[in-house]
Amino acid sequence: MPVVAVQHVRKMRGGAQSHLMRCSDGNFYVVKFRNNPQHLRVLANELLATRLAEYAGLPVPLTEVVEVGDWLVTHTPELNIELGGHTVPCLAGLQFGSRYVVSPLEGQVLDYLPEPMLDQVRNRETFLGMLAVDKWTCNANGRQAAFWRKMRERKYTVSFIDQGYCFNAGEWTFPDHPLRGVYARNEVYAGVRGWHSFEPWLTNIENMSAGMIWDVASEVPPEWYSGEWDALEKLASTLILRRGLVRELISAFRASPRRPFPAWLEQ
Repeated sequence: MPVVAVQHVRKMRGGAQSHLMRCSDGNFYVVKFRNNPQHLRVLANELLATRLAEYAGLPVPLTEVVEVGDWLVTHTPELNIELGGHTVPCLAGLQFGSRYVVSPLEGQVLDYLPEPMLDQVRNRETFLGMLAVDKWTCNANGRQAAFWRKMRERKYTVSFIDQGYCFNAGEWTFPDHPLRGVYARNEVYAGVRGWHSFEPWLTNIENMSAGMIWDVASEVPPEWYSGEWDALEKLASTLILRRGLVRELISAFRASPRRPFPAWLEQ
């Protein structure tokens, strides 16, 4: 059953024009709407890619299908989206919700940390696992991350957000390129010494069962891909086949002009 949005908090930054909302389970969610300016399918991408990353063992937000009622949209003028120079109401119905990594009442969230502060990220090594997921899913965007800490905590935790452009956004194709789906700064990859640096996440992807991938795909509401089941079936089948390509795709990034792994020792 979906959770129900009960209160609008504020509009979020970003191309999808998401909104932060409090929901019936007491948690805050970043909600992407079906009539977002990017593409309807980014909602399906968010749910599918985020849950696959979770099953690979990576720190990603919990995801939910969020029901936004007509009454809330009608009585909340801030629930709107800019489309083609016009302001239109957000659609009511089933939307994608990504749980806010820490409640606004309990901590701080940053979308950027300067290089000297990256040492304060307690799980920085997970950038390597997320690279493997981004290559597997052909993320057409740069890797996005949220750095959060609760009050009185000294160190940050990274959580990987914004999977909407996996599978090449609304195209559901896989035009691989060495510099797609990577974080903007090489510092997060400085610890790579060889293939063992990508474990356990790389093996978790390669060994993920086809049944699990199909199960996640089946959880996507049909209205998020216009009921085009054949397209979703093709997407899931391609993901199953691509499990064996991840090392090759990481190697292509390694050989790119970025030279992201200067400490790689293995041949």
